[in-house]
Amino acid sequence: MPALSETHLGARQYDLAATLDSGQSFRWQPDGNGWQGVIGSQWVWLQADAHGLSARTWPPVRHWAWLTHYLQVDLDLDRVLASFPAADPHLSAALSACRGLRLLRQNPWECLASFILSSTKQIVQIRQIVDLLCRQFGDPLPHHPGVPPAWAFPRPESIAARSEADLRACKMGFRAPALLAAARRVVNRTLVLDELAGWPTDAARQRLMELPGVGEKIANCVLLFAYGAQDAFPVDVWVLKALRELYFAGRQVDRSTLDSFTRSHFGPHAGYAQQYLFHYMRVHLRRRVRATPHAL
Repeated sequence: MPALSETHLGARQYDLAATLDSGQSFRWQPDGNGWQGVIGSQWVWLQADAHGLSARTWPPVRHWAWLTHYLQVDLDLDRVLASFPAADPHLSAALSACRGLRLLRQNPWECLASFILSSTKQIVQIRQIVDLLCRQFGDPLPHHPGVPPAWAFPRPESIAARSEADLRACKMGFRAPALLAAARRVVNRTLVLDELAGWPTDAARQRLMELPGVGEKIANCVLLFAYGAQDAFPVDVWVLKALRELYFAGRQVDRSTLDSFTRSHFGPHAGYAQQYLFHYMRVHLRRRVRATPHAL
């Protein structure tokens, strides 16, 4: 049997754990001193070192552009961080605590479906639902004795052919009709995900929000994590807490005020700032924020 394909990707300032565990993607699990997951039809194992990232993948590959694109290793992170307001002590603390966190560039369908399933769920629960969905309806990847069983993310055609009851069996509850509707619109090309890559962010957001179960937060997640629209600024409970607690002294400011603030304060890479604040609040400051959640 052929050996696993291996490569090393040079990358400065790449915090692999923060990147894969910051709520962007839900298919990565710690595995020894690395992380394992699935990208497209490839099982992937990743490990960080002082000079970048080591990768193993199965089935064998000759070219690695798909992996460098997904991991965004070629991004000039220093340029992104330099665009943030220097006099912001809260963002500076987040950058210091989470330095090396990157935004991934995911497949639009997988990203959309995953975030539809994320509604009102914690990250560990989303991972469980996504795993069940892949095991049930995803194509199994070729076997290798050194690789655990793995499945590709289900194609929209596979989801569209199922019943709502089939999907609910994957423990997604009320999210099943929304996932089914999205898959069927993609299959019948009422929604052409590839076309959105060339759209202005506001127009693409509105198009995604035509889907049942897709509000502004989910649409912004898809735009940021699948299309690289760095002016998209997802606001969930943790980010809402960060904005209100850190920038407005806990006052109950309305969403329009928050939206105006994020656009003007964080600059052209506001989406990157959001991810740093999200991970910082969730991992480093969760004991200090107020216990009462705010409705989105």
